[in-house]
Amino acid sequence: MNLGQFQKWLAVGSGVGIAISGPDLLITVINVRPNGVTILGESTIAGFRDLPASEWGEQYASFLKKLDAGHRAATVLLPRDEMVVRQVSLPGVSDKDLESAIRFEMDSLQPYTEGEAVFDWARIGKSSSILVGIARKETIDGYSDLFAEAGVKVRALTFSAAVIYAALRVYGQPAAGFLTWSGTEAYGESDSKPLFSAQFEDQSPRASTFALSELRLPADTEPSLLEALLPSPKAAPADTDLSRTALPYATALAGVVFQPALSLNLLPKDQRQATSRLRYIPTAVLAGIVLLLTTAAFAYPRYADRRYLALLQSEIQKLEPRAKQAIALDRQTAAIRNRSQVLDDFRRQTKTDLDTVREMSLILKPPAWLNSLQMTREQINVGGEADQAATLLKLLDSSKYFQNSEFTLPLSRSQNSDLFSIRALRRTVTP
Repeated sequence: MNLGQFQKWLAVGSGVGIAISGPDLLITVINVRPNGVTILGESTIAGFRDLPASEWGEQYASFLKKLDAGHRAATVLLPRDEMVVRQVSLPGVSDKDLESAIRFEMDSLQPYTEGEAVFDWARIGKSSSILVGIARKETIDGYSDLFAEAGVKVRALTFSAAVIYAALRVYGQPAAGFLTWSGTEAYGESDSKPLFSAQFEDQSPRASTFALSELRLPADTEPSLLEALLPSPKAAPADTDLSRTALPYATALAGVVFQPALSLNLLPKDQRQATSRLRYIPTAVLAGIVLLLTTAAFAYPRYADRRYLALLQSEIQKLEPRAKQAIALDRQTAAIRNRSQVLDDFRRQTKTDLDTVREMSLILKPPAWLNSLQMTREQINVGGEADQAATLLKLLDSSKYFQNSEFTLPLSRSQNSDLFSIRALRRTVTP
């Protein structure tokens, strides 16, 4: 059984997705089974901000009751314009050290003062990229208080990039290399960029060109419809319109999966309400059976294992003096080798830096020019003007000196050229 089939058989449950769309709440309730998704119902609470919380809360409760889903806790999708979504590349950082690394980077990722922001993060698949969602604490507290006042049980406050990524993987991995729009937010995935999310003023061709450039996709790639990328429901009410409710549908899908591919939750842990735990009884029973079988399998050879371990310990004690001597020699050799490597690296630093600057000059040929250049051992940041700045990322990535280049600011246009700001990681070039 491959990973996609395994994920398919784990897709079991019911979920409620709520998307805050301007003045309205878009609600979708679904059932998920290995053979497909059933949309139980959709509802819209118009102008909920102007209504008493008890009034629209009663409307919401009545809708869930009709679908026999009153006990379900909802996953709530926050408006994209009330979120700050960032990606951080942390190559070589292990999962146990990620939290410290993210907290160290927070000051540079958010526009808020200390203590004013709420954030959560998650690794994107098995890549070195970390998705970080940030919102004002005041915003999160306001929504959590509002839903609590309305009597709505909420399990998570999240955002579109996280739920789309998770929803696309309920039944396996999606096709690589696509761009889709949800309102003015562009979302995409590619082999070069595991996740791209950005908000624009509109769905202009210029915005699409920028998004495709970031994804390293061909410029003629046509954006896909979000509802076409999501798992197609096997059954739904006649009035279902996924072109309008794709986001709450994706939110419900992401909330159903026990371990979604990407999970970010800005709701404080002490305010998260879980759906009925009865759904976990079969899993607990199976886990208990597996535990009993495993214990039985290991009980019989335990005595032999202990005796064999005692013999090994005896031999280890005999050889321990020689082993310590060998370890000491290895440490001395490693220390000498490290000193030599440091000296060699120091001598090569100047030449490598000059070669990197020379390569940048060859790539950014006139009439392109730079007004800033900052370089460290790991990356280089440049800013300037060029006739067609959108093509610069591909030129930089094709060089043996640079990789993973990206625009740090959206492109803007002066009188005759594009203003750009680019960050690229430096490759290690062997002489």
